[in-house]
Amino acid sequence: MPLDESQHLQLQDFFNQSDFTNSGGVITDLDGTAIHEFQGRYSIPDTVELGLKKIYDLGRPVVLNTLRFPLSVMRTFGKDWYRISNNPIPTVLMNGSQLGFIVENKEELIYEEIAAFPLQHTEIEQVVLKVKQLLEEGIQDLLVFFYPRKWQEGEIIWTPIKEKIPFVQKKYQSAASVITGEIGLLEELLKSQDICMIFLLIDIPEDKLMAYQHTKKNNFFNTQGVDKLSGAISISGHLNFDMAHSVGAGDSEMDSFLSGVGLAVHVGNPYLSFKGVLPPLKLKGSSELGELLFELANMQRTVIK
Repeated sequence: MPLDESQHLQLQDFFNQSDFTNSGGVITDLDGTAIHEFQGRYSIPDTVELGLKKIYDLGRPVVLNTLRFPLSVMRTFGKDWYRISNNPIPTVLMNGSQLGFIVENKEELIYEEIAAFPLQHTEIEQVVLKVKQLLEEGIQDLLVFFYPRKWQEGEIIWTPIKEKIPFVQKKYQSAASVITGEIGLLEELLKSQDICMIFLLIDIPEDKLMAYQHTKKNNFFNTQGVDKLSGAISISGHLNFDMAHSVGAGDSEMDSFLSGVGLAVHVGNPYLSFKGVLPPLKLKGSSELGELLFELANMQRTVIK
């Protein structure tokens, strides 16, 4: 569906006030923003593909800014995206903790790191302490997902219950391995390598969870000061584009990079609070994002008399 008149005027206002054509870029979240998911299958909507092609034709960078880890991006829609870009794909992954390029090498996709910001040992200790507290309170239905800096290692999941390993393996097929063991051994493993992100999932009903004021159902842990905004700022410097002249698209409160761009595009979530230099532009879904990119690439500067 094409943009309506008010959306088009808002986009034109951004284009007129910025230097997108020479200094800008596009930074986008994936799931729920640029990628469509249906019954476990992921695809790039046709309108998004057409819009991306127009942006790439302009020679402007497109950065993927996502919670996903490298293998997850490459194994789901990496090849389809690479077919559109026909060039290395700049990425900000795992909530800003790893920056790099998805690169095609002998018809296979690999990851080339620019920079990484792993958790400090003291930060790992705080996560482990939190897990210990939950276990002591009788919460056994929890999983610790962790993501080593070495991208080939993929996603590793720890469960305190050995008998649940087959169930977890079946449910989370993206995981490279599911492990168990004493909490002390988990801490040693985490400290033995660079860990970019830890995700703690507590699988209990919301009403029971409310009794534990110190926790949340989903917990992401990165090193202090690192998030999607810091990652976007870092990679914009590496790619030599200006955030203030760029468009950012996202759909959740994790998409903090929306506060650092010229035009923040809220996709499918009318309750987001982020705004860039200009007021945010709100879209219903990923298909409209494709239309926005297409129109942006075709815009010419208008003169207001």
